[in-house]
Formats: sequence, structure tokens, C-alpha cells
Amino acid sequence: MLKKWEDLPKFMQTKEVREYYDILAKKGFSLRVKRCFDVVVSLVMIIVLLPVLAIISLLIAADSKGGVLFCQERVTQYGRRFKIFKFRTMVKDADKLGSQVTVDNDMRITKVGGVLRKYRLDELPQLFNIFLGDMSFVGTRPEVPKYVEKYTPKMIATLLMPAGVTSTASIKYKDEAELLETADDVDMVYIKKVLPQKMKYNLYDIRKFSAAEDIFIMIDTVIAVLK
Repeated sequence: MLKKWEDLPKFMQTKEVREYYDILAKKGFSLRVKRCFDVVVSLVMIIVLLPVLAIISLLIAADSKGGVLFCQERVTQYGRRFKIFKFRTMVKDADKLGSQVTVDNDMRITKVGGVLRKYRLDELPQLFNIFLGDMSFVGTRPEVPKYVEKYTPKMIATLLMPAGVTSTASIKYKDEAELLETADDVDMVYIKKVLPQKMKYNLYDIRKFSAAEDIFIMIDTVIAVLK
């Protein structure tokens, strides 16, 4: 749910954020529907997909050393930090061996991990994040703290809503790793070029937010993955 303006963290109480806050404040019913949808659908999917989750876990364990899950600190609604859950697709301690942005042909990606990433199956554990309220099915992808620190005042408005598994930006930039592959400094290119472009879509999604629009984005995501 959307907090009262005076209850927002001080760093969010700016004129740039206020513009988007006023838009969302008029959509209280849609925000409640969004949360109810997240809870019910994520719980049903967790139950139905338990066999699939178990099989993927066994494949990861057999393919390479390390835990089955990859947990990393990310930022969600109101700047709150949480642990995001993903199936591990890279070698153990990969985050210590290179950038926090992954590119195509990244030597850290395992064989099973490559398949999981291609079909977004590594995102399935985020169903638990959604059920717990850390994330939503649709919303701005959660960034690591060091990238959030680079947000402009307007970008901070995306923190008015929970982070999401997918969004318009995720669909438009589904080949993000390929775009960054030739960059000399992956982090710098991501912060200076990719992130600002993705944020334009994220801010636009806030402007046109509705429960129905979330459904359309989820459908578009499925189509994009299948293609």
C-alpha cells in the first residue's frame, strides 16, 4: 500500500517524487488489487511448480559446486533492502569475480545456468519474494544498492512501488546482456546509458499504472520469452 506523504523516507519527499506520488495516490483500489493478485497467484504458482523447482534444484547441484539459490541484497519500495532469491546460474562466488551486471558469453555462467537464464527460469524463486511482499509480479527491476545510489531525483520515484519481476523496461531490454557485451567498463555503461533508458519506461509505467495494465505487461513478457 502507498504510505502517507509525510511518512515517506525523507530522501523521497521531493518535488520530483511528488508528481508520481499524486498519480498513485488516486489509484488506491488498483494498488490493493495488485497486492491481492500477487499473494494469491504467487502462492498458487509455488504449490503447482514445486516439482519443477525441485528438478531445477537437482540439475544445478549436479552441474556445479555451490548452493542452489543465489541470494543478493537489492532495493525495493521506499528504499528498503531485502534479499532477492534466484536460482544460481553462475559459478560459486561469481559476484566477487566481476561486475554485478552480467553480459552474454560471461565465463561465470554455468551450463545449466545458461539455459535457465535464456528462459528466465532462474527467476522462479522470486515467487517467494512476491508472496512475502518484497516484490510484485510487475514493477521496476530491483537494483543493487550501488546502482540505486546513482539514481537521479526523478528515478527515486520508482521506489514508491515494490520492485517487480518484469516490466515494460524488462521486455524492451531483455537482451541487455548482449548490449553490454562489448563495453569496456560494464558498470559505467550500465549507469550512464542503460539505466536512464530503462527508467524512462519505468516512470511511464507508473503514470499509466492499473491492475489491468499489469496483466498486459505479464502477457507481453511471456510472449517475449517464448520468442
